[in-house]
Amino acid sequence: MPSIEEPSIEKRVSKIFATRQITRRDQQVLMALFSSGKISPTDEALINKIYEALSAGRLRVVE
Repeated sequence: MPSIEEPSIEKRVSKIFATRQITRRDQQVLMALFSSGKISPTDEALINKIYEALSAGRLRVVE
């Protein structure tokens, strides 16, 4: 059964930093990937950059 293709982590992170906004869906997907432990060190670093930016107030969460 075909599933809806999620954007790659790199594309998702690029969009987040370009718009300076992260959606709840983005957060859910990134948290699930991160907690799965099945991501590359590069992707893990990208996800960490997102959460550091969120903590510092450089990104805004939108619906």
